[in-house]
Amino acid sequence: MRVELSLKILQNRKNFFQHGRCGGMITYEYPFNERTRTLLRLEDLFEKVAYFMRKEEAYEHHVALTTLFEILEISGRSDFKMDLIHELERQRQTLQAFRNNPEISEEVLSRALAEIEQASAALLTLSGKIGQQLKENEWLMGIKNRAGIPGGVCEFDLPSYHYWLHRPVEMRQAALSSWLQSLNPLWSTLSIILRLLRASGNTETYIAKKGAFQLVLGGSSTAQMVRIFLAPEIPYIPEISANRYAFNIRFTTSDSSLRSRPCDADVGFEMTFCAL
Repeated sequence: MRVELSLKILQNRKNFFQHGRCGGMITYEYPFNERTRTLLRLEDLFEKVAYFMRKEEAYEHHVALTTLFEILEISGRSDFKMDLIHELERQRQTLQAFRNNPEISEEVLSRALAEIEQASAALLTLSGKIGQQLKENEWLMGIKNRAGIPGGVCEFDLPSYHYWLHRPVEMRQAALSSWLQSLNPLWSTLSIILRLLRASGNTETYIAKKGAFQLVLGGSSTAQMVRIFLAPEIPYIPEISANRYAFNIRFTTSDSSLRSRPCDADVGFEMTFCAL
């Protein structure tokens, strides 16, 4: 039976261009290394920027801008851009090896390769570090420096910023869109890598007896992330700990004051170990 992009690292992928989260379920993702942790944090920040910049209130645009500063802070490492370019090239070579495979949709494979190549080319065209263009904007960096101080962006601290927040909605949105545009290559790249990563494992069903689950890894696991899926009506929260040798989940529940307490019921859940 013909499968779309049924690659070795994409065994259960239905569509490369789908969003990674599972509809109708609460998804918990736990990264096993610093790079995956960084990509997940950046994804969350990009989604928040995109959400708040579409709004109209000045406070919402303030949140969008300060979130943009967080992206700059996380992605500012000097070797971060080249790390991403190397990862895209590794994925391109992996997918390229599946050309002319009768079980692979050539159309979807071509689209995936084109998206990877486009993202890589966009990163290569960036001069300097990621976000360098924004870091050269003295007005923005003045706001960024003050934003790190509790209450540091009051009108008497930054009157020019106070003035900007009172400009027409369309003008503020255009400015935010322009600033975000310079970071789009980063957003496209991390989206590709995370979609590939999320699709790389097999989803299986498990039961945590009396709220506890343990899996012995034996030091040989290559997983970069685990994804846990719970039905919304299940009132339990997975607390995860892991190392090279063991993976543990302890489910907890919370009372009306949101204080955490152990769960003593059997909990059914789905889980996927992901590795590129």
